[in-house]
Amino acid sequence: MAKIKVKGTEITIYSHIEEDYICITDIARHKNAKRTDDLIRNWIRNRNTIEFLGIWEQLNNPDFKPVEFDGFKKQAGLNSFTLTPKQWIEQTNAIGLISKRGRYGGTYAHKDIAFEFASWISVEFKLYLIKEFQRLKEDERKLLGWDIRRNLTKINYRIHTDAIRENLIPPELSKSQINRIYATEADILNMALFGTTAAMWRETNPGKKGNIRDYADVSQLVCLSNLENLNALFINEGFPQETRLERLNKIAIHQMRILTTDSGIKRLEGKSDDE
Repeated sequence: MAKIKVKGTEITIYSHIEEDYICITDIARHKNAKRTDDLIRNWIRNRNTIEFLGIWEQLNNPDFKPVEFDGFKKQAGLNSFTLTPKQWIEQTNAIGLISKRGRYGGTYAHKDIAFEFASWISVEFKLYLIKEFQRLKEDERKLLGWDIRRNLTKINYRIHTDAIRENLIPPELSKSQINRIYATEADILNMALFGTTAAMWRETNPGKKGNIRDYADVSQLVCLSNLENLNALFINEGFPQETRLERLNKIAIHQMRILTTDSGIKRLEGKSDDE
């Protein structure tokens, strides 16, 4: 569950089957906090709303029941006609609305439908809602990008360390000696890609937290992940450290030239193709 604040009203966002659903009970609360259910029922019984919901379901839901939808549409406009979200969901097998109970209970609507409801409540509120929702999605995209960047360096870490352990570390070494070998091999990759060791980077960047890899961009981390795999292969094949460093450096130069012109990587970094 995520939350955004729109004109002083807290709105809950619910992720369901990789789709975003917005709590329209919260949206209704902006209009009248004491009559949220009444507002939603008045909106859903409207003929235009039923037609909108029905078309949305037909476009997005192969299990939608069109016969039941036609029945509701024929009754819409009659003074005696009433409809609740739960009735709509159960009788038409709709997926655009979700009725939840519990701590985050209320009526949730797919974002397409929620924006339509917000417009019925207030056009101004709808515009602010869209703005805040887009801001939330942008923040999530940036966070996902960071996770991808960090996880890329871990994908091949086990392969790399296994190759070091099996080929470079005699069982008689102490734990500190073993750690020193791991650090040395990590610096082979640092030198090949960044042209510096971890210690050298810390000396020249005393005010920065973390390590050199924390400040790498997506292209560099993709390349680093590839270099870990290749270095593990070179270790298993018995290449000396000097030879491995020379080969890895040439590969890093070649891959970075490709990656820095790749549009998919640029999108992960939040850049346009024109940059």
